[in-house]
Amino acid sequence: MPRFVRSAALAAAGVLVAGLAVGCGGSDEGGGKDDAKPAPTGPEQSPKPDPSSTLPASLTTQKLDWGGCKASGTEPAPGSEWQCSTLKVPLDYAKPDGETIDVALIRARSTGEGKRIGSLLFNFGGPGGSGVSMLPSFADMYGTLRERYDLVSFDPRGVAGSEGVRCRSDKETQAAESVDLTPDTPAEEAAYFKDAADFGAGCARDAGKLLGHVSTVEAARDMDVMRQVLGDQKLHYMGISYGTELGGTYAHLFPKKVGRLTLDAVVDPTADSVGHAKNQARGFQRALENYLKSSGQDPKDGSQKIVRLLKRLDAKPLPGTGDRKLTQSLALTGITVTLYSKQSWPALTRGLEQAEKGDGSALLQMADAYNERDESGRYSTQSHSQRSISCRDGKARTTPAEAKRQLGEFRATSPVFGEFMGWDTAGWCHDWPVAGLHESPEVSAPGSAPVLVVGNTGDPATPYEGARKMADELGKGVGTVLTWKGEGHGAYGMGSDCVDDTVDAYLLNGKTPKDGKVCEN
Repeated sequence: MPRFVRSAALAAAGVLVAGLAVGCGGSDEGGGKDDAKPAPTGPEQSPKPDPSSTLPASLTTQKLDWGGCKASGTEPAPGSEWQCSTLKVPLDYAKPDGETIDVALIRARSTGEGKRIGSLLFNFGGPGGSGVSMLPSFADMYGTLRERYDLVSFDPRGVAGSEGVRCRSDKETQAAESVDLTPDTPAEEAAYFKDAADFGAGCARDAGKLLGHVSTVEAARDMDVMRQVLGDQKLHYMGISYGTELGGTYAHLFPKKVGRLTLDAVVDPTADSVGHAKNQARGFQRALENYLKSSGQDPKDGSQKIVRLLKRLDAKPLPGTGDRKLTQSLALTGITVTLYSKQSWPALTRGLEQAEKGDGSALLQMADAYNERDESGRYSTQSHSQRSISCRDGKARTTPAEAKRQLGEFRATSPVFGEFMGWDTAGWCHDWPVAGLHESPEVSAPGSAPVLVVGNTGDPATPYEGARKMADELGKGVGTVLTWKGEGHGAYGMGSDCVDDTVDAYLLNGKTPKDGKVCEN
């Protein structure tokens, strides 16, 4: 059961499917070429004890053993400029002297072209995204920042190389693609909720007691251990998508340790799980209508044409590739991924045109990019980690009856995405084996240094309205909003010199823009 994930990786996937669907070559956006200029390493310094830390010195002053990086999931090993290591953190912060787990780290040292500030930590979203595999892919975007920062990222607990959770096999994952995510009959409804329960049971079998310790709060505490071990007095950070929730949580827990924090593609911290689903239904419908307008179609008529296509697929899937079929759910997934990047809109046109002619291969290929399925049938485990983290975080457990009652409101919000989102409020954490922690995350950060909050008015996955809500929740004098009137998921590195220059000035020179600054280009 895929959810519309809040991950910067989807923006890259959207660009990739643009090339796939129109028959162009694949992306060459790989990081870490072997012939790249080696970064100066300099002497390693042992971390000094932080007098404010409540953790044992064996954790806060551990010395990392940096070495060459290996292949991560379906990603090849990055080049020699990248170094990897593992950090030990408590499994349970209530027992800081107890059992530990490993958190996987990656870094590229500062190029030394300016006075070094420290480390700049990244989280690219999800939850469940692997920073170890993503950072090298996005590294070219951060070349200016690397002049004065070591670029550092990590796999949060429960993700990929950090005790990652795997809830079902690839074969089981593919079989689950036949489950109707918008059930129309009692039998389909029973299958939908059985699949959800089976998924949670698989997570519990694989993760054991770790499943109760994969929360965003614990990941934020892990980040403060990183800060200390990396030798930084303050945390400098760029969080994207779900990474904004993680960054806001850090600011709440450690306001005096906040250095320069940028939150881009902002999750609304005031929303519970139902609120997030409504926000995303609204955001994806808005992005779809912007696409339809750009292609000369009436947004209402174009949306209804897609609704009719999805209904036909619900009754009879189309031929896809090999013996696989394009179902309604996979078609909706394929449409979704193209909305993460304006560059992928032509691919959406082609996919819809082919589907109308009876060929589901293009939309199926796009869905596979979203689900991170390779040609051999292997899937990434990001969706497993995402669900494990979000169901540990969120306390709400919408019942099937409650979901049915709100379907009308969801359909009114988005004729294309609303029904899926409405059912998802009940299916996502149905019969989850671990209780959730809160209705919505706490991000208030009185006493923190200014935090730069960046919102994109055309963002489908984290609608723009979340940026102002995040700034308000951070508190007066802390949250500062920068607006970009753009399209796609996120703003930095998406083509706006105004955004990039403003963020760079903040991260490199500590120059906070005036709250409410708007970038038109």
